Amino acid sequence: MTPSDTGPAEPAALAFRAHSGWAVAVAVRCTSAGLEIIQRTRIELADRTIAGSMQPYHAAKTKTLQEAEAFLSHCAQTGSDMAQRALREMIADLLNEGLTPIGFCVLWGSGKLSIDLATTLRSHAAIHTAEGEFFRQMLKAGCEACGGPVFSFKEKTLWTEATTTLSLSAREIQDRVAKIGKRIGPPWRQDEKLCTLAAWMILSIDRTSREVAGRTSHGHG
Repeated sequence: MTPSDTGPAEPAALAFRAHSGWAVAVAVRCTSAGLEIIQRTRIELADRTIAGSMQPYHAAKTKTLQEAEAFLSHCAQTGSDMAQRALREMIADLLNEGLTPIGFCVLWGSGKLSIDLATTLRSHAAIHTAEGEFFRQMLKAGCEACGGPVFSFKEKTLWTEATTTLSLSAREIQDRVAKIGKRIGPPWRQDEKLCTLAAWMILSIDRTSREVAGRTSHGHG
């Protein structure tokens, strides 16, 4: 995919935070004035015509193990298809703006998955953990299908990791993210804040990689 204009493409990054049956998606770019949010939207990951698809592991608990496996597989395929369609629409809009997505991020939790489905369905806590992973995997599959690197940052350590990636203090990062929220207005929940920070980190990683590659190329020229 290439931008619609003939000018040089600007890099953009996309990040996602999953919930039960849906996710928040944010796309950002860096400008001379600072970080700019290009897109801020909600992606549906569950077909509401499929009973139980919003909380599939809760629904699977009432089924036999064979029925549960088939049901979860069906929901996963449907959700992955929905994620991929939504992502392709976001990417098409970016390309039309002369932007090229250089990376994706799916934010991850810190829960530990059970070793098998039967064990998961016997534990309410394990069901919640599995559902979070379930929808994140849909997003990950959609990102991979659209090409480009997929980053997986943990929500719990994101702010701390950002200080190293961005070479900024925690206070400065928080202040900049807060200013972005004031500038663009609501919704500006934890979803949007974390996605914006993750996408910012991807842009920083990409810029650093290109600078290193440029110095290496120049050194061998």
